[in-house]
Amino acid sequence: MDKTYNSSMKTAQTVILRIGLYVILSVFALYFLMPLFVMVTTSLKHLDEIRSGSLIALPRDITFDAWQIAWSQACTGIKCEGLSPYFWNSVSLAIPAVLLSTFIGALNGYVIAQWRFKGADIIFALMLFGCFIPFQVVLLPMAKLLGIMGLAGSIQGLIFVHVVYGIGFTTLFFRNYYVSISQELTKAAKIDGAGFFRIFWSIFLPLSLPIIVVTVIWQFTQIWNDFLFGVSFSQAGTQPVTVALNNIVNSTTGVKAYNVDMAAAIIAALPTLLVYILAGKYFIRGLTAGSVKG
Repeated sequence: MDKTYNSSMKTAQTVILRIGLYVILSVFALYFLMPLFVMVTTSLKHLDEIRSGSLIALPRDITFDAWQIAWSQACTGIKCEGLSPYFWNSVSLAIPAVLLSTFIGALNGYVIAQWRFKGADIIFALMLFGCFIPFQVVLLPMAKLLGIMGLAGSIQGLIFVHVVYGIGFTTLFFRNYYVSISQELTKAAKIDGAGFFRIFWSIFLPLSLPIIVVTVIWQFTQIWNDFLFGVSFSQAGTQPVTVALNNIVNSTTGVKAYNVDMAAAIIAALPTLLVYILAGKYFIRGLTAGSVKG
């Protein structure tokens, strides 16, 4: 009887603790999601309703006018134009920069982890040190280099900047992943006559899907959300969406349109939100598969 009673008590305590944990997690989730809720509801309201109503109230009449204005007619302080061209600037910037930095990082990590050579650890340490150099330190040297290369103020120049700055991170990810793969695979492939690139394409890349997902998500988020490089190394017509969003939000022409500001912010953030919603679980799996080992 006592054993049954004790077992029932433990079960009840476990259920209570689990419910309490879920309640706490739900409170934290609501707390962190509240700004997003306010942004979405505000973007769907008329300006008069925003001024007279509650900040967290649902919209009385849902309207997408603010989204249309933010996308195609928003005023940036100098002239009226939407986020559309700047959004596609970010797309044409982020995709090649992510692909290039991921591929170069994979090659670097493959060499450092599997093809040991004198000074490999020193080179890796220097590249790792580059990950912690603040953005502000490289602004003037990078601006001068872009001018010498003839890439100043262009999307190609921004791609170059993000590839160079991202190589340290991508090399770190791939090196720490590849170092967990047995070198016996490389030795056996060499005995069979496989060369450097054949081993890379046929053996290591097929095993690299988890860390490729991690690297792509990391790099895409960093590049898409970047503002400092975008505002420093671009000019009118080549600015990324973050710079255009800043211009819209800080515009002082006319009445402040909070619904347009919120809609513009959501549009600018949508790609990274979708990436994490669709591929977030693969990001966690990639991290636990070895990307933070070593």
